[in-house]
Amino acid sequence: MSRAPKSVYACTACGGQSSKWVGQCPDCGAWNSLQESVAPPVATTGRFGGYGGTAEAAVRTLASIATGTETRLTTGLDELDRVLGGGLVAGSVVLIGGDPGIGKSTLLLQALASLSARVPALYVTGEESAEQVSLRARRLGVSGDRLRLLTETGVERILAHAATERPRVMVVDSIQTLYTELLQSAPGSVAQVRESAAQLVRHAKRSDTAVFLVGHVTKEGALAGPRVLEHMVDTVLYFEGEVGSQFRLIRAIKNRFGAVNELGVFAMTDRGLKPVSNPSAIFLSRHDQEVAGSGILVTREGTRPLLVEVQALVDQSPLANPRRVALGLEQNRLAMLLAVLHRHGGIAMYDQDVYVNVVGGVRVTETAADLPTLLAVLSSFRDRPLPGDLVAFGEVGLAGEVRPVPSGQERLREAAKHGFRRALVPHANAPKRGVEGLEIVPVRRLAEALEILA
Repeated sequence: MSRAPKSVYACTACGGQSSKWVGQCPDCGAWNSLQESVAPPVATTGRFGGYGGTAEAAVRTLASIATGTETRLTTGLDELDRVLGGGLVAGSVVLIGGDPGIGKSTLLLQALASLSARVPALYVTGEESAEQVSLRARRLGVSGDRLRLLTETGVERILAHAATERPRVMVVDSIQTLYTELLQSAPGSVAQVRESAAQLVRHAKRSDTAVFLVGHVTKEGALAGPRVLEHMVDTVLYFEGEVGSQFRLIRAIKNRFGAVNELGVFAMTDRGLKPVSNPSAIFLSRHDQEVAGSGILVTREGTRPLLVEVQALVDQSPLANPRRVALGLEQNRLAMLLAVLHRHGGIAMYDQDVYVNVVGGVRVTETAADLPTLLAVLSSFRDRPLPGDLVAFGEVGLAGEVRPVPSGQERLREAAKHGFRRALVPHANAPKRGVEGLEIVPVRRLAEALEILA
């Protein structure tokens, strides 16, 4: 009589396993995240061997390891190459996630069609039929003469086809639809996603194949599946964009072969995604006349300086607790900046509703936005426009000091290139030789900046 399969409980948040159900995951602390699944059989074939395919590895010194010249394969889309760090690296695994319909499949189909003209390429789809992919390719106007297409969801069969085709670049759309025969759980479960991704990563490292993995996202915006999935791959990209906007932003959250937080900008058209080479132009409103509550920030995304507009609206609040709303900025930091403005600038807004928005759907996470945010808020509060040719950047501390931010020289050059004539910057960021065509006003404290604009 055969023994019944043993059950285990796997956490949907971290992938940890437990022999019995508990309300809180003992590994990550998530509540009600354990789901029952069948324990995988014990493998005896050594399927967890190293990338080289051998059971043993020799210990060597770091200096004795010979490194070859790193050659990158360009995708044909300049903005995607920028986010990847200059192009694809052989054997790298790239995980790209985004909301449904944001353009992940469109972007990868365009990139793979361009790559297939130079190197063997394989597009594996588990969500669409071959006819659907063909219709999209015709709508985009891309050539599919040399692009190989496979509709399959079994990892073992995908790897068998890849061993025969030997592609240099492979796209798997999506990782949540794959399953491995080694496990009995349903596709999309924690164990299936983790093991399927592990097999694809081992194949990429063993065969020097660059692999793109498309990942679903949850309603909170995080990649669906175990968090260990992001640790297994080399690069994690997020594809994002505002509802109703034609612009799409692709951001590198993790990159072993380039800078993190690098930003690429695309415009969605009826012929697919088009790279935007000068994104600063689309994030600046360029009002016909100067308006109150608008300030220009020089931020930095990865290696690229970027000019964005910060808008603020200050209005008398009818509530006992005035509202603090920030879109594109951290809301808690806005509350902190308003407290600094009251304590060190003498301007109280405890009875005012304050709304702050970064134009274009850009999310600014660096502290360089502190000074221009306060200037925009003060401009709206006083109903007095800021000069149209003024840019600003700088971190504001709790003691009222204006602290420097990295890469101040590059930010100033970017501002001068777009026609701005005056820059309000931290004193430590003021260059010794200046910037041609740009008047630089250094400040040490917030009170000095407020006096200049009084």
